[in-house]
Amino acid sequence: MASAKIKAVRPAATKARDLAAARRVLRHASDAITVLGETLNGEFSRAIDAILGVSGRVIVSGMGKSGHIARKLAATLASTGTPALFLHPAEASHGDLGMVTRADALLMLSNSGETAELADLITYGKRLSIPLIGMANNADSRLLQASDIMLLLPKAQEACPMGLAPTTSTTMMLTLGDALAVALMERRGFSADQYRDFHPGGALGKKLIRVSDIMHKGEELPLVSPETAMRDVIMTMTSAKFGIAGYAGVVDKKGALVGIVSDGDLRRHMETGLLDKLARDVMTANPKTVSPDILASEALTFMNATPPKVTYLFVVDPKGPDRRPVGFLSVHDILRAGLS
Repeated sequence: MASAKIKAVRPAATKARDLAAARRVLRHASDAITVLGETLNGEFSRAIDAILGVSGRVIVSGMGKSGHIARKLAATLASTGTPALFLHPAEASHGDLGMVTRADALLMLSNSGETAELADLITYGKRLSIPLIGMANNADSRLLQASDIMLLLPKAQEACPMGLAPTTSTTMMLTLGDALAVALMERRGFSADQYRDFHPGGALGKKLIRVSDIMHKGEELPLVSPETAMRDVIMTMTSAKFGIAGYAGVVDKKGALVGIVSDGDLRRHMETGLLDKLARDVMTANPKTVSPDILASEALTFMNATPPKVTYLFVVDPKGPDRRPVGFLSVHDILRAGLS
């Protein structure tokens, strides 16, 4: 068991020191981020302008801990509508400079601004006249002096006991990088639908699946007219052709949905000559419907939270001239899509 590997409980004084260290780290980070916010200036907007002004990608680079932050920032930018990639500066010097084009912008991170491994990438970017955005804490550093746009970090104490390990500084880089990504999203008008397109396999993307993405449509819809004999209605409800067992929508001559016949309707009319009746005699009029544009998670809530509870819904286009069904959705379709 994993718990058996945890060492014996430490004395209370040790626990207190642990908590004091944690709180010191968080306090340093919080104070530094506050100062960072207060010192932001027009260079931040210029960085946004420069990124939006290129037709290529944002090449994000850094070495060591700054490199780890740069890799995360590139991933965040790419997933929020700004094409980006991480370029390791050492690999760049051994051939990966070929990944950089004149259409790109460079975003380079270095706390001191003196990281030697960035030199070749800076030189190459200058040769191609690529916009260079530098992020560092020293305005006189080689990185920021070479940059077209300076994102100057305030000098802050690292949280480790020796004051050396990048902690507070990397937190500021991470936060400022996220600020760039969010500002770019807002400038671009990045939508939830676009976010979903970039995250089809993740839990966040599944939450943004719309009814139109998973509903049955076209020839799969089990539709009958009000005058259809119940014998034929049952055949429609149970036909494998439609892939939807147990339901049939009833549409009038204009194609408008006027009712639905479910297995519950069959049970309620079983002892009163069911097979001698027509669909209009058995159907439930004015069934619950949803729009194809709403989220599947909203449809699931609508099924369960609004009486009567159902396990199916016909999908009707609210912009159409009448209530013509454009799709059909069951609770099983929603569960198969990974929502619950």
